[in-house]
Amino acid sequence: MPLLLEKIAALLNRLLTEPKVDSFRLLHGRGRCFAGLEFVNVDFFQPVLILTCYREPPALWLEEITHFLRDKLSSGLVCVLLQKRYLANAPSNILLGALPEHVYARRNNLKFNLHLNSQQNTGFFLDMESGRQWLEQHASGKRVLNLFAYTCAFSVIAIVAGAKIVVNVDMSSSALNLGRSNHQLNGLPKESSEFLAENIMKSWGRIKRRGPYHVVIIDPPSYQPGSFIAEKDYAKIIRRLPELMPQGGLVLACLNAPELSDEYLKDLFQEQLPTAMFIERIAPHADFPDVNSGQQLKLLVYNISETGSVS
Repeated sequence: MPLLLEKIAALLNRLLTEPKVDSFRLLHGRGRCFAGLEFVNVDFFQPVLILTCYREPPALWLEEITHFLRDKLSSGLVCVLLQKRYLANAPSNILLGALPEHVYARRNNLKFNLHLNSQQNTGFFLDMESGRQWLEQHASGKRVLNLFAYTCAFSVIAIVAGAKIVVNVDMSSSALNLGRSNHQLNGLPKESSEFLAENIMKSWGRIKRRGPYHVVIIDPPSYQPGSFIAEKDYAKIIRRLPELMPQGGLVLACLNAPELSDEYLKDLFQEQLPTAMFIERIAPHADFPDVNSGQQLKLLVYNISETGSVS
């Protein structure tokens, strides 16, 4: 507990001098690098601190945190939220303060809408920051395909970085609507993005017609029956890549499944598209340490040549 209180105290001191703080993970307990805190992750989306527990937390633990913060709320931190991921539907309740009507994930000058206290996921994945940084460096002038776009944070990043157009595909219309609002929130031109509410595994013709693409992002759920199951469906996407990007380009293949290693994903590429050239595995963000690197988010970059063979 002293470690977490120290981190919270450091955040409070930071808020005294920085009016706007980028959203970040304050503590990644699930990585098992912090003894006694393996059950909790702590995120900061100014002005809200979120404690996400994966098992019931000790009563004294919650009491200590609330006691420590009770008289320390300010304009920079107005609410402490507890999410109980160990219960069905991951309910949340407010420990301290009041939840603002609108809360955003902040990244430099960009903002992203969040839905706190209502859904399991906030709408913005902090652990994907390394992937967003990669995209910033490779999107300029490119046609980008964002598969499993969710709330389209990748799209916002790509357009700001100079992408020619981004096509966002997700079967959830509500997620894409939040994605549209993220584009509007950041003042992005409508003509720079498209939104397709489609089941990706059944809509290749419609997706292909918006191409060709120079950068393809694959960021699926690892297990979502009726939409995508990584061990069954990832291979089908890999096989489609040459027809989606006949002029060649780069693929950012993401996999957030602790039970599946990066070697599993590499083997899929070797089996389904042996001419694809492996470039690198992007290092996980420093805010997400893990005692087992194989369980961390996998971000693999591949090059697809114009002919579908290695260039």
